[in-house]
Amino acid sequence: MSPPIAPVGWSRWLVPPAALSIHLSIGQAYAWSVFKPPLEDALGLSGTQSALPFQLGIVMLGLSAAFGGTLVERRGPRWAMTVALVCFSSGFLLSALGAATQQFWLIVLGYGFVGGIGLGIGYISPVSTLIKWFPDRPGMATGIAIMGFGGGALIASPWSAQMLESFGSDSKGIALAFLVHGLSYAVFMLLGVLLVRVPRPRTEEQRADGAPASAAGPQVSARQALRTPQFWLLWVVLCMNVTAGIGILEKAAPMITDFFADTSTPVSVTAAAGFVALLSAANMAGRIGWSSTSDVIGRRNIYRVYLGAGTLMYALIALVGDSSKPLFVLCALVVLSFYGGGFATIPAYLKDLFGTYQVGAIHGRLLTAWSTAGVLGPLIVNWIADRQEEAGKDGADLYGTSLLIMMALLVVGFVANELVRPVHPSHHLAAVTAQKGAPDVRQQQSESA
Repeated sequence: MSPPIAPVGWSRWLVPPAALSIHLSIGQAYAWSVFKPPLEDALGLSGTQSALPFQLGIVMLGLSAAFGGTLVERRGPRWAMTVALVCFSSGFLLSALGAATQQFWLIVLGYGFVGGIGLGIGYISPVSTLIKWFPDRPGMATGIAIMGFGGGALIASPWSAQMLESFGSDSKGIALAFLVHGLSYAVFMLLGVLLVRVPRPRTEEQRADGAPASAAGPQVSARQALRTPQFWLLWVVLCMNVTAGIGILEKAAPMITDFFADTSTPVSVTAAAGFVALLSAANMAGRIGWSSTSDVIGRRNIYRVYLGAGTLMYALIALVGDSSKPLFVLCALVVLSFYGGGFATIPAYLKDLFGTYQVGAIHGRLLTAWSTAGVLGPLIVNWIADRQEEAGKDGADLYGTSLLIMMALLVVGFVANELVRPVHPSHHLAAVTAQKGAPDVRQQQSESA
C-alpha cells in the first residue's frame, strides 16, 4: 500500500481530522476501568486479573511504537492506520468471543496483545505526516492527535457504561458491548484511513532548507542517544510520571466507589463512569495546557511541577481524600493533567537535549517507559488492594499503601529530572562524524527510525 499523495489544492486541514479519527478511537483504552467491575463479577476475577488486558495493551503499545517506527515511515500513514484499524477492532471482536464463552485468556489476547499492537501503530501513525503538513506549527499539529488519544475515554466511558446498563453486566452483555465497540471503531477509523494524504514532494531547494545540518543546537542520532545518561534519566522521569497517573486511571471507577462506599453519599456506577470521563478531560487538557506552559517556564521546571505537585496531590488523597469528595476528585484531576502533560512535553524535552535529528526515533524508544509503567501502575494498585481486601480491610484502606508507593516513585522521578544536564558534545553528530567518519553516520541514519 503506497502512501496516498495529496492532489494539487488539497487542504492540509483535512489531515488533523484523519488523525483524530484514529486517536479518539484508540484512546478508548483509558476507559478500561468501566469494564473492570462487570468482568470481575461475571468471570470471578480479582482486581489484579481484570487489569491484565489493559496492562498488556499498554506494554504492546510501547513495544509497537518503539520497534514499528521504521516500518510506519517506510509504508506511510494509510498503511499504518489500516494496521491499527484491523488490530484494534479485531482485539474487541476476540474479547467479545472471550466474554461470551467466559474464556478470560481470549480477552487478554484480544484486547491486550492484538489490540495493543493497534494502539502502538495507531499512536505513531499520523505524527510524522502532521509534522510534514504543518512545518510552521508542528507542536499544534501533533498536539491535536495526542490530545485526541487523551480524550478518547471522554466518549468511550459514558458510552460503555450505557451499553452495559442496556445489555446487562453479565458475560453476554459484556460480549455484546465489546462487539459493538469493535464494529463502531472500525467504521470510525476507516474515515481516517480514507482521508489521510501525504504532501506532494518538495523541491530540492525546499529540502535543502530543511536539512538536519542547518538545524541549530545539538544534534544527536538515535543510536548515540541511547549511550547518554540523559536518555535514561528521562526514561526514569517519564516512567515514574506515567506510573503515578496510570495507577489511578486504570482503577478509577472502582477506586472512587471504594473511597466513599461507607459514607452518606456513595458513588453510583453511572457517577463512577462520569468520574472516568472527567479524568479523560483532565488528561486531554493537560496535554495542551501544561505542554504550552513548558514553552514559557522550561521543560525541567514543568517536570518539577508534574512530579513535585503530583506527590502533594497523592499525599492529600491519602490523608483526607475519603473525607471530601470534591477534594478527591480535584486531586485526581490534577494528577491526570500532569500525566497527559508529561506525554505532550517529553518530545520537546528530547528536542531540547538531542536536537531535531532523529528525535522521532528517540521518542519511539523512550516510549518503552510507558510499557513499563503500564505494568507497574495497575499492578501496584490492584495487587495491594487485593491483599488488603483479603486482610479484611475495605474502603479507602485498600489504597493507603499504594498511594505511599506512588509518592515515593514520584520523588525518584523528581531526583532524576534534577540530574538532567545538557548532552556532552562528544555525543553530537559532528563529533561522531569526526571520530567514525561520514559513512558510519549514514549507516546510523539508515538503521535508526
